[in-house]
Amino acid sequence: MSEIHQQIIISGVGGQGVLFVTRLMAEAAIVQKLPVLTSETHGMAQRGGTVISHLKVGEFASPLIRHGRADGMLALKAEGVAQFQGLVKPGGWIVANSAVPIETDDHLQAFFADADRVAIELDNPKAVNLVMLGYCLGTVAEGTNADLSAYLTMNRVKAVLQSRFGDRKDLLKISVAALEAGFNSR
Repeated sequence: MSEIHQQIIISGVGGQGVLFVTRLMAEAAIVQKLPVLTSETHGMAQRGGTVISHLKVGEFASPLIRHGRADGMLALKAEGVAQFQGLVKPGGWIVANSAVPIETDDHLQAFFADADRVAIELDNPKAVNLVMLGYCLGTVAEGTNADLSAYLTMNRVKAVLQSRFGDRKDLLKISVAALEAGFNSR
């Protein structure tokens, strides 16, 4: 039985790669032989609507995260914070894509990165999701959350990317560059 017990919300809009980031995080845990549950809702995702993904690592019976139970949230768009921060428990964390700090509930730890700017500087505006995952790895996984860092580290995510894109060297290179740029932007 796993001692890790993490519930994370990943939010964004259609086309931002919410499901890809969730899959990377899940695979990093699976490689560690941890039990994983995921679920997502798409809304009008194909038209830029809200996408929210639930990731649970550890022993859980249901894939959905209830109000006030998430350990943290990765928001690929700042608007997701207002919409979904109620899912995060008191003392939990939020990592949001925002050029400036935005208002969050007082009982939450909030971290902000201008991932849109970083992705544009990389000449890869579609890499916002990987920039934000890298930033999350640097601020939360390595900084404030021991359970998260037990399975989600830069090296583990790079290994997952390698296994997914190993034969496509160009895609692997730009994906790792985006991940590292987010990590180093903290």
